[in-house]
Amino acid sequence: MFRFNRAYLLVSIIFSLIIPLQLFSIDSPFSKKIATIQLDGIMIVTDRSVLNKINYSEIVMYFLSVVYVVIVAILIVRFIRNVFSFYSRMKKNKVEIVKGQKVVLTKEQVLPHSFWNAIFINQEDYKNGKIPSELIAHEKAHLEQKHTLDILFVKVLQIVFWFNPIFILFEKAIRLNHEFLADEAVNKEFGEVRNYQNLLLNFASNKQTIALASAINYLITKKRLIMMTKKESTVKKIGKVFIIGAICSLLLFAFNAGAIAQPNASLTNQNDKLINYVAANMKEPQFQGGIEKFYMFVGQNFRVPKEFSKHTMEGKLFIEFMVEKDGSLSEFKIVKDLGYGVAEEAIRVLKLSPKWIPATENGKPIRVSYSLPITIQTPK
Repeated sequence: MFRFNRAYLLVSIIFSLIIPLQLFSIDSPFSKKIATIQLDGIMIVTDRSVLNKINYSEIVMYFLSVVYVVIVAILIVRFIRNVFSFYSRMKKNKVEIVKGQKVVLTKEQVLPHSFWNAIFINQEDYKNGKIPSELIAHEKAHLEQKHTLDILFVKVLQIVFWFNPIFILFEKAIRLNHEFLADEAVNKEFGEVRNYQNLLLNFASNKQTIALASAINYLITKKRLIMMTKKESTVKKIGKVFIIGAICSLLLFAFNAGAIAQPNASLTNQNDKLINYVAANMKEPQFQGGIEKFYMFVGQNFRVPKEFSKHTMEGKLFIEFMVEKDGSLSEFKIVKDLGYGVAEEAIRVLKLSPKWIPATENGKPIRVSYSLPITIQTPK
């Protein structure tokens, strides 16, 4: 179960980062709704003073972006410094091979800890025989099981997602599970659980920790001591694995049902069946000159009705339309209307649109539905 827990903790992080990307699609047999391509919004203004207004949201986003980058830079520097400190100590201190394992004898008064491929212990304690074999075996287990890779992986994610406290909890859970695994290896080798527990308790009051390292005294808690003698039934173990597998499968289906990979839209074939861009040879519709030209076309031809200018300052219109197999636009549908003739004007402009280059599936033209939001602002 300790090995399963290690895999679960690492895979769950990777799963949570990948699943929202919707890298593949699982068609839902219960949904027959035609998916649409969501276009970026268009803003229609009737006075340049509206454009010259200070956009406080952009200022806030810029400030937050700067704060994020600064903190990431600081964390990267600290991370590199911590990694470099281990290699620096390897070069400055004496290195011996003990039971086939590289041991760095440091002059600093530190508790036994390990990183990458070496164990770090105090030179005087080692010479005076104050380092029990169980401690060497404990740190050796960390190295043989490559626990440093897990810690580096979660530390890198903590740098990128420093604002998310969940990664701190993941790191604690991963480190504690590492200790379970190392404790298990020691007890299998020496078979003296009680003596090993007493040995750990001697270090329980020492709160010294070293970043990135696996240390003998990490979270010496009652739970860790109990775990050494705890025996879990096979049925309960299988039940946990089954439940976790079922939950992951459910999430996999929920996030990817009817989803597509690239771009952020779905296409429909002539039978209105959802198509996956990855699974099929798909090409989305193209406006002559690109989508930016389409936005310019709408903005240049849209005329804000006089009645709308009299009654409101700002509003957002949502309209859907279909790009047919021949590239023409049809099936105009107002999802949200602002009244005063705005919807009619939007439909009038779209009807003026030149033909698009139609979407194709395996070289055959198909129909595609689009959704377009239009924000309209008028002067006071």
